[in-house]
Amino acid sequence: MNRSEGTIRVMTWNIHGAFGCNPRFDLMRVVALIRRWDPDIVALQEVDSRRPLADAANPFDFLPGAVGLYGIGAKSITTKDGDYGQMLISRWPIETQEVRDISFPEREPRRAIRAQVATPHGKITVVATHLGLSVHERRGQARTLIDMAQGEGPAVVVGDFNDWFWPGSVRKVLTRVLGGRTRHRTFPSFCPLFRFDRIYCRPRTALVASCVDTEARALSDHLPVIADLRP
Repeated sequence: MNRSEGTIRVMTWNIHGAFGCNPRFDLMRVVALIRRWDPDIVALQEVDSRRPLADAANPFDFLPGAVGLYGIGAKSITTKDGDYGQMLISRWPIETQEVRDISFPEREPRRAIRAQVATPHGKITVVATHLGLSVHERRGQARTLIDMAQGEGPAVVVGDFNDWFWPGSVRKVLTRVLGGRTRHRTFPSFCPLFRFDRIYCRPRTALVASCVDTEARALSDHLPVIADLRP
């Protein structure tokens, strides 16, 4: 996908890997794939410093400088072995930021990151997340995402939404406010069936083009989604 002039390139990817993908978590291969797309803003889910690593780099420390300049880490699980969570990384300054706890009782801890990014095209609100596995959990979390994306100007909500059917779905909630969305099948990466990973935007017409990178199936059980937006 060739970059359109005057656009912002946004990428979202669940990098953890499963089914034998990248078992020692070769972080540099992950970084190389991201760099190939040259995103301006990238959201990464299942960032995990607890796993056996092919090198000694802590991904929470290493990734911001490797694929951007400014980073926000949202660590949802912290143990003596390390941390697990997500990151939002930008090549442009982040003027304001918030990490909100969107966890439901007795479910895996979840976070959402909100940032106002000062791009050359003006300010843009970015919300990045990784939603829960139950329908009830995701419904409440989707309403929180709408609240976090409120405000004037363009907004983008990205992440792994674990959303696979329409009635009561996250996308039904989000598209009421964020009319533009990607529609690629991303999971499981070796034979994608579900559209778990998405990029939503406001206004709807901001979405110029989007794609997935099938080469990522060697690294993760999710395919990354890349989108060019014209704010």
